[in-house]
Amino acid sequence: MQSTTVLSGIATSLNVSFVRCLSSNTAAIVKVHRSIYARRYPTVMVLPNGATINLNYHEPRKIIKLPLDLSQLSEAERKARIEKRKPKQKIRIDDDVEDTFNANKYLKYMKKK
Repeated sequence: MQSTTVLSGIATSLNVSFVRCLSSNTAAIVKVHRSIYARRYPTVMVLPNGATINLNYHEPRKIIKLPLDLSQLSEAERKARIEKRKPKQKIRIDDDVEDTFNANKYLKYMKKK
């Protein structure tokens, strides 16, 4: 407490003010949560036809995949794409194992103590 009063007394005598530069980045642990990043990041953009373009993006992303326009596809390709989107049904196999094991058949091999 005394050191801050001494520093503030020196600052007022020198006509200088101390400002603490605290921001949200001071306590950031995982990532800096920013709406606007200071630099641009190398990113790969994938077009619907499979072509790729290297560009600089304002957010740190590795790859950007553009959506496919279904109206430009043929009817067979459109149906195939829509079928791929649907969840796959799990095949359930019920095996009936016939248990014909008879323990009494092997009692004669057991030694009595």
